[in-house]
Amino acid sequence: MVFKGLKEKVKRFLHHEKPEKSSEEDNKVLYGALDKNEDYFRDLFRRCSDVVFRSFQIYTPDRIRVLVLFIDGLTNQQVVSENVVRALMIHYLGEKGKSSDPPVLHAQNHVISMTEVTREKRMVKLVNAVLSGNTILIVDGQSEALIISAKGWESRSVGEPQAEPLVRGPRDGFTENLRTNTALIRRRIKSSRLKAEAFEVGSLTKTAIAVLYIEGIANDKVVEEARRRIQRIKTDSILESGYLEQFIEDSPWSFFPQVDVTERPDKISGNLLEGRVAILVDNTPFALIVPVLFLQFLQTPEDYYVRPYQASFLRLLRFVTLNIALLLPSFYIAITTFHQEMLPTPLLISIAQARAGVPFPAFVEALLMELSFEIVREAGLRLPRPMGQAVSIVGGLVIGQSAVTAGLVSQAMLIVVALTAMASFSLPTVHATDALRLLRFPIMVLAATLGLFGVMAALLVILIHLCSLRSFGIPYLSPIAPVSFRDLKDVPIRVPWWAMFTRPRLIGYKEPQRQDFWQMPHPPKKRE
Repeated sequence: MVFKGLKEKVKRFLHHEKPEKSSEEDNKVLYGALDKNEDYFRDLFRRCSDVVFRSFQIYTPDRIRVLVLFIDGLTNQQVVSENVVRALMIHYLGEKGKSSDPPVLHAQNHVISMTEVTREKRMVKLVNAVLSGNTILIVDGQSEALIISAKGWESRSVGEPQAEPLVRGPRDGFTENLRTNTALIRRRIKSSRLKAEAFEVGSLTKTAIAVLYIEGIANDKVVEEARRRIQRIKTDSILESGYLEQFIEDSPWSFFPQVDVTERPDKISGNLLEGRVAILVDNTPFALIVPVLFLQFLQTPEDYYVRPYQASFLRLLRFVTLNIALLLPSFYIAITTFHQEMLPTPLLISIAQARAGVPFPAFVEALLMELSFEIVREAGLRLPRPMGQAVSIVGGLVIGQSAVTAGLVSQAMLIVVALTAMASFSLPTVHATDALRLLRFPIMVLAATLGLFGVMAALLVILIHLCSLRSFGIPYLSPIAPVSFRDLKDVPIRVPWWAMFTRPRLIGYKEPQRQDFWQMPHPPKKRE
């Protein structure tokens, strides 16, 4: 009975729904008197020292009080002073009695020299406008107010992306300003087919979100699915695109990300042109790309800027480093513990001599070194940059050398862990590398208990899981499973640009051809 009662309490807690906001509050409109409107907003923004109330009088030809309301720090005060307050005073003094329009309509059409001015009567819309950095103008005796776009907060300038550096390629990266980010994409794709749909998520943060796609190339079902997944989110806050990513991915319990993350406008533009959908979130430089394929995590934008031979070699190298980062410690544990006959005799003798004074088995040895490396890596990331680099280098050298000198680990294990670390750093996508870091430990456990059989079993489970994954309905391992021979021109090697006639089959099927066929350059013909 006690268990049943506890179960009911947990069920009621999990299915508890917050009371919906009263429709009366949503439908509240402006009062006819300015004093009541001012009292309402002052009570709403009480103890908010950054909210500015500016009240003054204009002539139409009678004296009428008006109220200007905005938030200091989110609004350009100079623009409000010159284009709103000063314009109202000067214009109405000079045009006294010459307008038959209502004061609000006359101010919108003839006085305020701002590009975006709208009329609104609902209180909730006016409050949201103020919180978003806009300015509202309320006139005494009028049932409508003006929402004036005069946003002007401090923001970081466009700079080079820190998480995705390139040797060759554009140097501009996204900022925390949503409109700046959409403009960086518009500079690259100058087409009216590029759509940017706006959404607002978060009952408290009211975070602006933009869904970008190219009409006629993007799959309509994927676009509609992106809309649906964003609109169904009911939360009080979205502070970063990572919040949104966890709400919209297909399999939230998977180690592998089903949404790509980038801060490069050129990468977003390239994926849009292939038929994917980009999701930009205000207040963060990291944008999301859906759907995503597993092989995309082995690619960089620079692969398309350099010669195809170099790009193909680097992709094959990343595939090798992927296997090293995931399996090298496990293979070392399995071979040294269960399958010593697989090693050449000189190498086996060398490893045995190195491990002669080590008191731990290979698994404990590898676990200690991997955990030590993870601690040093995390310390280097969290400390200030100059100090973090010094701690990472000195910490790695001191810990490694001290462990070998003390006889806690062997030189061979130190080489294995260092090579694994370097291989994981060579992969271009950080959030995909995190999945390898997490999977490395359970594979090491299987290698220590079952040998190579355990490693092969782990690989089989991972492969089955990857085959079952979908990203917005697209198979995660395509174009390999299911195979698409047409798309193999970009996987695992990259053919020259003049040979990449078509877009990915499962993503850009609506408009498959991206350029004319066979534009291979050739030298000029000899003159007779």
